[in-house]
Amino acid sequence: QVQLVESGGGSVPVGGSLRVSCTASGHTNTINSMGWFRQAPGKEREGVAIIGVGDVYIGGGHTYYADSVKGRFTISRDNAKNILFLEMNELKPEDTDKYYCAAGRTVIGGTGALASKWYDYWGQGTQVTVSS
Repeated sequence: QVQLVESGGGSVPVGGSLRVSCTASGHTNTINSMGWFRQAPGKEREGVAIIGVGDVYIGGGHTYYADSVKGRFTISRDNAKNILFLEMNELKPEDTDKYYCAAGRTVIGGTGALASKWYDYWGQGTQVTVSS
């Protein structure tokens, strides 16, 4: 019922910046949270950043970040166009992963929102490679 398509991945130098995007379509009115996850081969999928998008979230400040990216990554959304962004700055080699966009119907808050189990829809992923 919801389709997510990521774009903007690529190769960047250590310390560089990159912005990835996710376009949502379909029954987007059912979505309450959206986020970015990343996963490397042989490792578990990791929550990176989450933003509340449903009417239950009043005002700003409903964003959650993994400790490893706080102060470097920023999640935002273009409400009119249903586009989710992740601005990545001061990139490190350990940020190299395939990044996935996710959307969920469950209303959640706090750092628990970084768990992948809360999300119902997933994009195909976009590769981000940070190299020296």
